[in-house]
Amino acid sequence: MTTRLLIIEDDASLNQMLQLHFEEQGFQVEGTARCAEGLERIRAAAYDLLLLDQQLPDGTGIDLLRQIGEESLNQCVIMMTGQHDLELAIEAIKLGAVDFIHKPIKLGELRHVVERVLENQRLAREVKALQSERPEPKSHQELIGRGEAMLQVSKEIALSAGSNATVLITGESGTGKEVVARLIHNHSGVPGPFVAINCAAIVDTLLESELFGHEKGAFTGASERKQGKFELAQDGTLFLDEIGELAPALQAKLLRVLQEQTFERVGGSQLLRTNARIIAATHRDLFAEVAARRFREDLAYRLKVISIHLPPLRERLEDIQLLAEALVERIARKIHKPAAQLTDATLAALKAYDWPGNVRELENLLTQALVHARTDVLTPDLLLFPQSRQPGPQATGPVTSANTPVERTLDQVEAEHIQRVLEHTGGHKGNSCEILGISRPALDRKIKKYDLILP
Repeated sequence: MTTRLLIIEDDASLNQMLQLHFEEQGFQVEGTARCAEGLERIRAAAYDLLLLDQQLPDGTGIDLLRQIGEESLNQCVIMMTGQHDLELAIEAIKLGAVDFIHKPIKLGELRHVVERVLENQRLAREVKALQSERPEPKSHQELIGRGEAMLQVSKEIALSAGSNATVLITGESGTGKEVVARLIHNHSGVPGPFVAINCAAIVDTLLESELFGHEKGAFTGASERKQGKFELAQDGTLFLDEIGELAPALQAKLLRVLQEQTFERVGGSQLLRTNARIIAATHRDLFAEVAARRFREDLAYRLKVISIHLPPLRERLEDIQLLAEALVERIARKIHKPAAQLTDATLAALKAYDWPGNVRELENLLTQALVHARTDVLTPDLLLFPQSRQPGPQATGPVTSANTPVERTLDQVEAEHIQRVLEHTGGHKGNSCEILGISRPALDRKIKKYDLILP
């Protein structure tokens, strides 16, 4: 299928050069120099990709991006600009742009970005197809988030899936490291299975046997030969979770496997080969562990051929609403209850918490709330935050059953919370909307409704 590309660029020579270049690459290309004409074309036809300039005669690329989003035109956009403005780049990504290219345009760099974006689209279509075939997956294998951090993670997953290099996934507990590992495996096209083992959950004396297998009689209780994870993961992926907990002796044996792709079962002498792709994960800083002499430096470098870092949930609060809504839907199916709606006050409370347990804690909290809910609406009083945890620095206190008098109305709770957020942001409505998870008009209505005071 031919890829359809629309270029909106008012520099006639650059527009023509880009059209010729991508036509030579086999693309079906159209070009225009104005926002209005570009918008009309997008409304009339479906394009696989849009190359969009920022400064145009009748508006800006940011304005057009915003319009595309408001009309739900579902257009994949790469921004082009001569401005080296970080805020502009962040704004473009927030409005839905998939990447950002600075001028002067380097054709090789642009072509590489375009190929990566189109590959991401292909992977997204495959994920959607798989999800439609398996409406009730056994595990939550989704990467939810539209923020810049999760966009970068998505790009790295796509790049990793096209390689058999070792991957190290880092991030705090509960951020979804195994989800990322499974996504890489699922899109890598390998015929073998995904095999996972938690290196922190098994004592050292048994972990060696679990990894490499053992021969009959190798130790007390070894009544028969057993295949290890490296054998079971043949032609597939072996996921080594919490690799930072691996004992020094096992670190040396793992290094040998990575270097030579061979190993022996415990108690055996036969040299076995493995072609399993290794993906490791840890919540620790491996190179800090190297400095403390608790982890081998050569093994750390072997594991970190490709590195993917998952940000903690408190650093991507813009994704809270998407995550919470997706989790509520999945949890509701699991516990056989109708999916509940999240109120603005509930979302505000979720965004005010610092989430030490990350996505896993969010899922547990929402499960408790759904179990206790007696209506199809999740209100803040159903969020049973730990009493020992204080709210993060960006909020003065989440609305919880532990710190809110039960006799107060929901309107009173919401009014007080919005007032605290406004005070925290110094009256900045944009930042307040980001924390509260509501639109600017909705915030203005609530300020008027509750007669709130701007600092």
